[in-house]
Amino acid sequence: MNGTPSDDIYTSLQSLMRLRYSARGFSYLPHQPVRSLLSGRKRSRLRGRGLDFDELRQYRPGDDIRTMDWRVTNRTGKPHVRVYTEERDRPVIVMVDQRLPMFFGSRWKMKSVIAAEVAALTAWRVLAVGDRVGAILFNDTRSLEIKPTRNQRKVIGWLGDLAAMNNELSVAPGHNSNAAGLSDALRLLERSIGHDYLVVLVSDFHGWNDAALNSICRINRHNDMICALVYDPLERDISGASALVVSDGKFQLEIDPQKQELGKKFEASFESSVAWVQGELKRHDILVMPVDTVTPVTRQLQEKLGGQRVLA
Repeated sequence: MNGTPSDDIYTSLQSLMRLRYSARGFSYLPHQPVRSLLSGRKRSRLRGRGLDFDELRQYRPGDDIRTMDWRVTNRTGKPHVRVYTEERDRPVIVMVDQRLPMFFGSRWKMKSVIAAEVAALTAWRVLAVGDRVGAILFNDTRSLEIKPTRNQRKVIGWLGDLAAMNNELSVAPGHNSNAAGLSDALRLLERSIGHDYLVVLVSDFHGWNDAALNSICRINRHNDMICALVYDPLERDISGASALVVSDGKFQLEIDPQKQELGKKFEASFESSVAWVQGELKRHDILVMPVDTVTPVTRQLQEKLGGQRVLA
């Protein structure tokens, strides 16, 4: 079902709060269905809460007999126990890109709106399992940092900040893109993050460079990271468009994708840049999750993080 005009171009706090009721059918926890993007990934030290199996070792005086592994004991002839460690909660940081290049959409919603919805759904899901969630929101002029919390009121507060930042987007004169915004936000995260976090970065990765990659790699050494790559189908294929009007906020230009094979050149450039980002991230064992602007975000997260095939 398509969104209303009010939440196609810009989102609102009300829209982001309503997503709470559809934040189900997917999980950022390690136990994943076979078809989930997270299945089979190397597990970090801290995940969820409860008791987690750590090792099997020989019995020592004072060990709880209830942890005895009788199968191994019978097989080896020596008493063995199963050792468990208590897991702590895992704080989650959602990084949300609201820069000018995100203010684009060809058929349904803007990339900036889709990014906000991914962030909201992630926040609601994390709260639902009892973990803490915080955020770094950034656009072309500033960044906002919110420490992880289980307090629903505080989460609603930063969702309101996210909606406000989203509504500031404009192609009017004076609104310019900051290609360094991604690297700057990642450096902010590096200064504030500890170990054993989950970081969900939601962006189109405009301004991707070695500095951004190096920051992500340093963060990923002691944390888990998921990069949600937001894209619009028209960025991948403009051959079906008879004419396009592009603007830098000051001037407008109408172009025909068929002339001088502009469509093919644009698509080749887009695919090359996306392949570069994906290739570099995957080379460092960082999960990339493509998210498009024409499919409901809940459905995409359920399919990619829940291993479900959701029927339309």
